Amino acid sequence: MTRSIKKGLNVDEKLLQKIAGKNPLQTPVIKTWKRACQIAPEMVGFTFGVHNGKTHVEVLISEDMVGHRLGEFSPTKKFIKHGGKMQKELEQKKKEAEVAQAKAATTAATDAGNKK
Repeated sequence: MTRSIKKGLNVDEKLLQKIAGKNPLQTPVIKTWKRACQIAPEMVGFTFGVHNGKTHVEVLISEDMVGHRLGEFSPTKKFIKHGGKMQKELEQKKKEAEVAQAKAATTAATDAGNKK
């Protein structure tokens, strides 16, 4: 979705009207479904609720985001970890090791307290 410089930014006019003359700190979240809209310098400091297909994800616009699209900061897919049975077994062993280590630390602390 590249756009030549002579055409300018692809910014939705309605979004610019919503933020025109408003203070970024006092303006509530501005909901939008325009994921393809590019971020303009006028938008810096505002918080947009960008729709991801299910909910509105709050995006606080910073100077580094200028030129990017609003949709880039509102992921549409939720990552569910890889693995399966083998991964579950590894995580279970890791959790058991942490519990055993915590128990050992508490018993060592109580033994040290009892010796005093």
